[in-house]
Amino acid sequence: MTASATTKLPSRNEVPEQDCWDLSSLYRTETDWQADFDKIAGQIERFETYQGRLGESADTLLEFLVFDLAFDRVAERLGTYAFLKTTEDQADSDHQARKLRFQNLAVKASQAASFVRPELLQISEEKMSEFLADPKLADFQLQLERIVRYRPHTLTDREERLLAMQGEMAGAAGNAFRQLNDADLKFGELTDHEGRTIELGHATLSQFLQSPDRGVRKAAFDQYYTVFDDHRNTLAATLAGSIHRDVYYARARNYASSLESSLFHDNVPTSVYDNLISAVRDSLPAVHHYFDVRRRKMGLSDIHHYDTYVPILSDVKKHHTWDEAVEVILESLQPLGSEYVGALETGLRGRWSDRYPNRGKQSGAFSCGSYDADPFILMNFKEEVLNDVFTLTHEAGHSMHSWYSASHQPFQYYNYTIFVAEVASTFNEQLLTQHMLERAQDDTERAYLINNELDSLRATVVRQTMFAEFEKITHEMAEAGEPLTVASMRAAYRELLNAYFGPEFAVDEALELECFRIPHFYRAFYVYKYATGLSAAVALSRRVLSGGQAELDDYLSFLKGGCSQDPLDLLRGAGVDMTQPDAVKTTLDHFADLTRQLDELI
Repeated sequence: MTASATTKLPSRNEVPEQDCWDLSSLYRTETDWQADFDKIAGQIERFETYQGRLGESADTLLEFLVFDLAFDRVAERLGTYAFLKTTEDQADSDHQARKLRFQNLAVKASQAASFVRPELLQISEEKMSEFLADPKLADFQLQLERIVRYRPHTLTDREERLLAMQGEMAGAAGNAFRQLNDADLKFGELTDHEGRTIELGHATLSQFLQSPDRGVRKAAFDQYYTVFDDHRNTLAATLAGSIHRDVYYARARNYASSLESSLFHDNVPTSVYDNLISAVRDSLPAVHHYFDVRRRKMGLSDIHHYDTYVPILSDVKKHHTWDEAVEVILESLQPLGSEYVGALETGLRGRWSDRYPNRGKQSGAFSCGSYDADPFILMNFKEEVLNDVFTLTHEAGHSMHSWYSASHQPFQYYNYTIFVAEVASTFNEQLLTQHMLERAQDDTERAYLINNELDSLRATVVRQTMFAEFEKITHEMAEAGEPLTVASMRAAYRELLNAYFGPEFAVDEALELECFRIPHFYRAFYVYKYATGLSAAVALSRRVLSGGQAELDDYLSFLKGGCSQDPLDLLRGAGVDMTQPDAVKTTLDHFADLTRQLDELI
């Protein structure tokens, strides 16, 4: 029973088996899960037997690393299964209890193993060099080298203990923001263009902003930001607290800046961050042109932020059953070769994916890969929503990245980092867009697809880069001792709004408050990865489509790489150097070309 065929969501036990994922590659029965749970629960105390001994010899260290790896591998299976079962029906208390039991076990294991990193870093450089050169430890050499990198930024035992004791306090600003933003802020109700009264909130704002009625869009924007204006002082204080926390920890750990501290984990130089901002800044005239095209095609005398989310062509309807969606996705991915397409077809036509909504099921979509099981996909597929086809190929990209990495890397090096995670997924979206454009039935459909691609590029590359620049500016203000107040942060954000939206855009004063409502700002210097990931995907998709077997092999080697190299090295091997601005410029040149096409088509 598909989602489009029902008016009432079915309960989980009413969903046909073939529409549900098959988790048997993780565990066939709950009894099997419990057996593994009991097994590693009984092994936690074994960590204690290695404390104080990791520097004894290469043999002792190898013995511990093998034990730790085996423990983590079983724990990953347990945790993945427990998590996936809760997403099927979040009201199922048995699933929730299993997840909580695993989380409790994971905390105990983490506490038991907390000595490992500090103890490894206390091993003398001379002895660690001997260990790294020992053939016995060859399989763990990179893992150890990555830990040793942190030596200059690791403090004494007493200092590390003091920093660790600050954990809950350090999260206070973020917790306060989440409680205010997610629980306490109330936005009232609003009537949509069909006369329905709907509660306004974070989840429904986009629904109102996509309304064809401009009055509804403006009312939603004004009503939403009025609430943020009422709480601007509190929100400014929580954001400032989060920024000062970042600056404090960067200084305490001997980093030159909070930006450098954040990028250190991925071994990414700050020049990559700066190059992204510079490249987007240089291409802003193309973005301003797009806003002018949108204004003219929508018949507006001026354009506001609340006019940028509604599709320019809203009357184009596309319908895909699950099988039709899978078919068009597989057709679009033919350039990736028979192995890629064959494995994905087996998964999507089989039971990698949990396909349709049911009562209590987690909303949205995700891919969840693990080393010893299929890479599962949660969907809430709706046949009448074209974006769900793009969501499916996006999540399929993640799943095939996991499939290739797990097939070609040992457990300790298979799990790719967030820096490269969005490349494989948005690469697939690029191929699907190209495929659909080539097969569009008329100019209207072609324009609709181009508009969809433009909005995706703008949201992921341009908007996220503006956010990234705001994070850099505000952290530099804090590092320079400048006050972070409502006025100073609004002023910084206003300058960015004027620059990124352009002189012809009507920037409402209320939009300055947007800087106080972005949850990602409480996990600083993260959003730039969305922009670099999509830029790399655009560049690599063009390289594969215009290239031959060598270019395809380079890309597939990237998918197989897991975390066996640093992210920049993996991408360089695939054919794109993210230390240079070329990929971002290629993406924004593509944006400019699509804008010209859209202007000509409608």
